Amino acid sequence: MSNRLFQGVIHQMHDAVDRVIGVMDNAGVVIACSELTKIGEVRAQAKEEMSFTTDVAVIDGFTYQHIGNSANSEFIVFVEGEDKLAERYVAILAISLANIKNYYDEKFDKSSFIKNIIMDNILPSDIYAKSRELHFDSNDQRVVLLVRFYSRTELLPFDIIQNMFPDKTKDYVIAVGEQDIVIVKELVAETSTSAIEQIAQSISDTLNTEFYCRVGIGIGSVVENIKDLARSYKEAQIAIEVGKVFESEKEIVSYENLGIGRLIYQLPTTLCEIFLSEVFKHGSLETLDKETLQTIQVFFDNNLNVSETSRKLFVHRNTLVYRLEKIKKLTGLDLREFEHAITFKVALMVRRYLTAKPIKF
Repeated sequence: MSNRLFQGVIHQMHDAVDRVIGVMDNAGVVIACSELTKIGEVRAQAKEEMSFTTDVAVIDGFTYQHIGNSANSEFIVFVEGEDKLAERYVAILAISLANIKNYYDEKFDKSSFIKNIIMDNILPSDIYAKSRELHFDSNDQRVVLLVRFYSRTELLPFDIIQNMFPDKTKDYVIAVGEQDIVIVKELVAETSTSAIEQIAQSISDTLNTEFYCRVGIGIGSVVENIKDLARSYKEAQIAIEVGKVFESEKEIVSYENLGIGRLIYQLPTTLCEIFLSEVFKHGSLETLDKETLQTIQVFFDNNLNVSETSRKLFVHRNTLVYRLEKIKKLTGLDLREFEHAITFKVALMVRRYLTAKPIKF
């Protein structure tokens, strides 16, 4: 990665310097250079002489300097020329590349650190020590968003998402699978769930309109300590899986808004089957046709209001009452009574849960 990082900087600096500039590793191999034909060239004499000094050295028409102050440094920069200007250029180049490399190394280490936390690959006792080592503020508010790509793209999902979050000192983009990308986003204090959902909606809209990608986004809980990121990540996973079962029409699902679906998801399937058999005796649920089930759903959506439901269904009020009576006769549950309606609603969700065969975490 350093090769590509250095080459990018050298390419940008070449016009300003107007001399051959480059970087070689501690084996004397040129790994980046403004003159591409020199990449791969071995400079044995320069490597030998630079291993004994931390100062600037002039060798065969080029000026050399270590990146860093150690004679055993990993990289050495060089500039064409033996004059004072070459000495200035090589010093500027060494400082620039050292700063960029330090930033990249710290960023890479932080991303690896975050990934180890969310994947439970680091001991809790090591988290605080590592965060101090990386100068990582462990008490900022953060939230985990899991973006799952359901369609293939020409670009890698990781690259797409990473380009959407340019502030790499606060937000971390991590690939946890070929199609699953995690965003660990730093928040300002008291950021609401709706504000986080707006961020997720913006991501979804951009992916849909610019990259024609269909995605699902799960949102975990906001955490105030870095050690809790693993929990937020698991919640984001659960949000996506539960959303597929109970809110399949939604692209964005927040763990905090899962409601009763979250409870059902945690129940053993055997207990769910017993519940259904007790609520719907003699297989009465299967006797309800598609029209009846649609009527029930609209009735629930309109808070058990008969008049409003009949208006939404474009049927006479008496027709709706007749359908509700028919449901009562078949199932023994009168949906106009709150307790019966709750039982029926939960039972329908349990059946969807069993049909979906959800993944457990």
